[in-house]
Amino acid sequence: MKLPTAGKPHDELLAEMRALQDGDADWHSGKIWSLVYFAGDDVAEVLKEAYTTFLYTNGLSVAAFRSLQKLESEVIAMTAELLGGSEAVGNMTSGGTESILMAIKTARDMARARRPDLSEPEMVLPVTAHPAFEKGAHYFSVKPVHIPVDEEFRADVEAARAAITDNTVLIVGSAPCYPYGTVDPIPELAALARERGIGCHVDACVGGFLLPFLRRLGYEVPPWDFGVPGVTSISADLHKYGYAARGSSTVMYRSKEVRRHQFFSYADWPGGLYGSPTMAGSRPGGAIAAAWAVMNYLGEEGYLRLARTVMDTAQKLKDGINAIPGLQVMGKPDASIFSFASDSVDIYAVADAMDSRGWHLDRQQMPPKLHLVVTPAHKEIAGQFLADLEDSTQSAATEGPTPGDRAAMYGMLGSLPDRGAVEKVIQDFLDRATEPKEDPMAGLPGGGGRGSEAS
Repeated sequence: MKLPTAGKPHDELLAEMRALQDGDADWHSGKIWSLVYFAGDDVAEVLKEAYTTFLYTNGLSVAAFRSLQKLESEVIAMTAELLGGSEAVGNMTSGGTESILMAIKTARDMARARRPDLSEPEMVLPVTAHPAFEKGAHYFSVKPVHIPVDEEFRADVEAARAAITDNTVLIVGSAPCYPYGTVDPIPELAALARERGIGCHVDACVGGFLLPFLRRLGYEVPPWDFGVPGVTSISADLHKYGYAARGSSTVMYRSKEVRRHQFFSYADWPGGLYGSPTMAGSRPGGAIAAAWAVMNYLGEEGYLRLARTVMDTAQKLKDGINAIPGLQVMGKPDASIFSFASDSVDIYAVADAMDSRGWHLDRQQMPPKLHLVVTPAHKEIAGQFLADLEDSTQSAATEGPTPGDRAAMYGMLGSLPDRGAVEKVIQDFLDRATEPKEDPMAGLPGGGGRGSEAS
């Protein structure tokens, strides 16, 4: 495939691109259960207007685009208040992964500043922590030390205590964890961090812009934010329950002293003095502007309304799933994301049957389960989803998986003891993803999820 000799007309291009979307998941109608956080057409219009208004601006230079400095600083200030830290500071990033990478790098460098002889830094994290922590461990040479979760799928505090060594620079907890929607025991984990004088990061990429409003609505939310002594950093995604445009997250720190270890600066470049707060150099001003716009458009009342809708819908779904013979919600989710499994039916076969009905559910493993992220878009279709899920469960129970379908392949990959072989399958998929003449999804077991590039 080569660059066209002559350009295509505007209308023809748009028609071709819209036709391609016909094969995408129907996110607008709520048929997908991850990746998209749709809060309504009115919010979408605000995002589009704000983003395109700042389309050509670049967050690399606040001197050139002073408007972005105002917008980002106000987003960070509003986020700090929501996270219980009026004195907290932070920066916007491109997503939860970048926010987590920055928190790991900051904890490592803060520890090195105190202990220049530290050569093999480690971080303690539950097995439910997002893979972005594994990515950060790989990029920054910080050894991940995994701890188990308890019967409610929350981090095991005593295991965390036992895992801490003189090399530990960071303890991680989630609010909530993605697989089960449960908030880890943050006060206990943060207390361990305080005892050792190390960082405690709370991954609230999913919950950061939902849990504060649940608390205001009267829901029982375990302590997790800067109100907990010992929490040094929090990641919170604006493009999830903040309902901003894709490409916007925040990484927040309790103090400026902690955040200083995040920055990169270089004084000897012939091109000029260079400083960058996060991973990226150029940053799309549109994402910053859209985040500021949606926060001001919704306000506290709007976020409370959406949070109530989300939780009411999530409760309806959990009750409905538990009422279907053979299915059960796992653990005690604290928010609007959760998994369900079965001890009598091949749950991946259920997912295949739901695929045939136009639904897109995340398949998860260890143990096999299906996963839902509930958004306002699911309010109107919850009843139809439950009806289709009951029919799909019955058909899976009587017919089982169809040879060659995703259920058989995903079940096989999930049970392989050689995880290196499974990683090769993932890498093969990533290779195919940029081959224009092949279907990049061919041969890939179904999945998806918060930031899972090839799940």
